[in-house]
Amino acid sequence: MSQFTPTEKTKVRRKPDRGSYDRELIYRILDEAFVCHLGFVVDGQPYVVPTNYVLMGKAEPIEGEAAKLAAMRDFVEYVNRGRWATVRPPSEQELKGTMVLVVPLVEASAKVRTGFAVDNGEDYASPAWTGVLPMKWTAQAPVPDPRGNPEIPVPANILHYSRPQ
Repeated sequence: MSQFTPTEKTKVRRKPDRGSYDRELIYRILDEAFVCHLGFVVDGQPYVVPTNYVLMGKAEPIEGEAAKLAAMRDFVEYVNRGRWATVRPPSEQELKGTMVLVVPLVEASAKVRTGFAVDNGEDYASPAWTGVLPMKWTAQAPVPDPRGNPEIPVPANILHYSRPQ
């Protein structure tokens, strides 16, 4: 099992027993997430949105038209398999105006937990409900663009969409 090496920036300090540096686990978490939080610095001021994982790497632009197109295709196909083949490719101008970045992971950690929270004994005696509310992302019914051709049926890959697993 390949591990990221904990560093001062990625070491899980609060609830360290939940810390994981397992490379495959961290990649699975990232693959499942549609939302990405980004840390950045403007005029020396850092801005960070807290998450349950820490990733460190330096974003690098993907150079070359073929490489950019391949990365864009891979992203679109990850979000909605089969979609790339049904839409027009980006124009030369759109491709020139789009920066595609790759972030090689240099350092990473994740905080994970399964099951119920471990509360103090008095918390269980209170009148408050305790438990877990499982969450699941699911697609809703497709909504056609009113400006589109109403004669074109919703493609099967959209009609029967499911999250990549």
